[in-house]
Amino acid sequence: MADELGSWNDGKAKSAITGFVRSVTEEGDLFVSAADRVAAFDNDGTLWVEQPLPPQFGFLIETWMNEVKQNPALAKEQPYKALIEKDPQFFAALQVQVPDAVSAVMQAAGRSWEGTAPEDFDAQVREWLARSKQPKFGRRYDRLVYKPMLELFGYLRANDFRVFVCSGGGRDFMRVFAEDAWGIHKENVIGTAADYEYKDGKLLRANKPLGGVALGPGKPEHIFAQTGRMPLLAGGNGDVDIEMLAAARFALLIEHDDGEREVAYTSGADKALSAAKQHGWTVVSMKDDWAAIF
Repeated sequence: MADELGSWNDGKAKSAITGFVRSVTEEGDLFVSAADRVAAFDNDGTLWVEQPLPPQFGFLIETWMNEVKQNPALAKEQPYKALIEKDPQFFAALQVQVPDAVSAVMQAAGRSWEGTAPEDFDAQVREWLARSKQPKFGRRYDRLVYKPMLELFGYLRANDFRVFVCSGGGRDFMRVFAEDAWGIHKENVIGTAADYEYKDGKLLRANKPLGGVALGPGKPEHIFAQTGRMPLLAGGNGDVDIEMLAAARFALLIEHDDGEREVAYTSGADKALSAAKQHGWTVVSMKDDWAAIF
């Protein structure tokens, strides 16, 4: 255990995790079969840095600014209008993943990549990741994954859990780096996604969503749609994760309280922190519970 969770300091959070895993994997009243050991985790702020904006928005903003240059009429529509005017309220809504703002973003994304082949979209994401740097740390976003969470993934897999990532962000964006950065297969990535159409021997993105936005109640809905099960264990860091955490038997809430090694903030997590106290969820302090961040 010490080796598998080496970046976790000994304390209540680590003990709660290992205690729960033992309870559902050892024979007894709480035993859960391997088929039902589904663990689901949010991405932005749970697995990697989400400040000052979730990384995918950097990719989207760059794309849309180029589109506005080609078609200035777009500047009158959202989210292009907010980008041109540098609207702080819109960006604040994106930061905490307000559903209306996220929906506007996803609609624009649908237009931007309509008719695009999966391999072409993947290539665009890889090219952007290769040259984009997180402003505080000056490193690629996919190199800023939290080490303790990767160890937790390994620990859960060693105990026959199936690990999924469920984010309000774009499923296909995350799938590009999921295997290299998280060590999980593409099919274990759940998120807001575009539908696809197969025509004339080609698979192309359609300008319509596949289901709803994977935020709030959309998270357990998407998890069940893909796995046929509700999560046994879930981890998140914000208000948009409350429903997913409430649906699980064991819930982890990552608290961003380390301003030196990461970024300290509670914006978009106040309700989740209150819910954690009410429901007895395990709150993970980055400052106190993690010996290393990245």
